[in-house]
Amino acid sequence: MATLPSLPALAALFARIGVISFGGVAGQLALMHDEVVTRRRWLDEATYLRALNFCMLLPGPEAQQLATFIGWRLHGWRGALVTGTLFILPGALIVGALSWVAAAHGEAPLVAALFDGVKPVVVGIVAAALWRLGRKTLTGWAPAALALAALLALQVLHAPFPLVVIGAGLIGFLAGRFGSSVPAPAEPATGSKGTVARHSARVLGLAALFVALWAVPVFAVIALAGGIFPDLARLFTTSAFVTFGGAYAVLPYIADQAVAVQGWLTPGEMVDGLALAETTPGPTILVLEFVGFLAAWKQPGALEPALAGVLGALLVTYVTFLPSFLFILAGSPLIEHLAKAPAATAALKAITAAVVGVMANLALFFGEAVLVPGGAVDWRAVAVAGVTVAAMLRFNVGVQWLVLAGAGLGLIGG
Repeated sequence: MATLPSLPALAALFARIGVISFGGVAGQLALMHDEVVTRRRWLDEATYLRALNFCMLLPGPEAQQLATFIGWRLHGWRGALVTGTLFILPGALIVGALSWVAAAHGEAPLVAALFDGVKPVVVGIVAAALWRLGRKTLTGWAPAALALAALLALQVLHAPFPLVVIGAGLIGFLAGRFGSSVPAPAEPATGSKGTVARHSARVLGLAALFVALWAVPVFAVIALAGGIFPDLARLFTTSAFVTFGGAYAVLPYIADQAVAVQGWLTPGEMVDGLALAETTPGPTILVLEFVGFLAAWKQPGALEPALAGVLGALLVTYVTFLPSFLFILAGSPLIEHLAKAPAATAALKAITAAVVGVMANLALFFGEAVLVPGGAVDWRAVAVAGVTVAAMLRFNVGVQWLVLAGAGLGLIGG
C-alpha cells in the first residue's frame, strides 16, 4: 500500500470528488475506487469491497458512508468528518441555490418551461432504475413476492414506509438466522468478552454524543422558528434511519408525508426536486434538502421566506446525514464480522427486494402526476419518458445529460 496521505491531502481529494461526483451512486462509487484504490492505493481492493458491503447493510446513502469510512480508515474520526462532509458539501450548496431559484422564480415562464421539460425525463429515470434493480434483484419467487407485498402495502393498505422496510428486514433476518445454510462467523477466540464490552461502551458513548449533536441544534432551530420546523425535524430524522435502498426508496415516504399528509409541496414540485438532485454532484438523497427548503419557504411563520427556506434546508440536510456518521464511526471496527453475517446479509436482500416494490410505488406516483395530469394522458410527456428509458437501458446515457436535454426541450416547447 502506498504512503498514507496527510489530512489536508485527503481533504483536497474529497473536495474535488464532491465537485465532480455526478452520475448517481454507481458513478460515485467508481470514482472513489479509481481515486483511492487504483490511483493512490490508499486502500486495497479487499478493504474497499468489505467496506462497500458493510455500507450497503446500513440505512442512508452508501456512497457518502463509504467516503466517511475511507476518511475514518485513513485518519480516524477527523478523517471521517472531513471526507463525509466534503463529499456532500458542493452538491448541498448547489441544491440550496437552485431550491431558492425554484421557490422564488418557479412561476416565471422560463423556469417553468425548464421544469416542464425535465419532469417526464425524471419519470423515465425512475422507470429505468426500477427495471435495472428489479432485473437484478427479483431472481426467484420469494423476492418477487416481497416486492409485490411492499407495493400492495403502500398502494392498497397505505402502510407507513418505515413499517414496510422494517417488516421486510425482519423477514429476511429471520430467514437468514434460522433458514440459512451458511454458518455464522466464528466468535473471536480470546478476549472476546472484553472486546465486546469495550466496543459496547464505545458505541454507547458515541450514541450519547450524537444524541446531543442532534438535540442541541434541532431544539435551537425549533425554539427560534417554531412553526413547521418540529415536523421537519421529526420526519427527516425518521427517514434517515429507514432509507435502505437510497433516495428512490425513501422518496415515496417523503412524497406521501410532504404532499399528501402535510400539503407542503405538490407532486410536480417533488419531481422538480428529484430533477435538481439528479443533475447536481453528490448523493441523490439531497432531494430532501429541496423538500425542506420549499416546505419552510411556503410556511415561514414569523421568518422571511428566504431565511425560513435556508433554515429548513440546513435542518433537513443535517438530520439526514448526521446518522450516517454515527453508523460508520460505531460500526466500522466490526466491519469484518458484520459484513459477513448471514442474517444481516439476508435482511439486506429482503429489504432490497421490498425496495423494488417501493420504487414501483414511486414510479406510479410520479407517472400519474406527470404523464396523466388532470386525468388526461400527455402523449408528449409519455414519448419523452419512453425515450429516456431507452437511452438509459440501451445506450447507457448519463442521467445528467438526459435531464439537460429535457430542459432544452422544455425551452423549445415553451
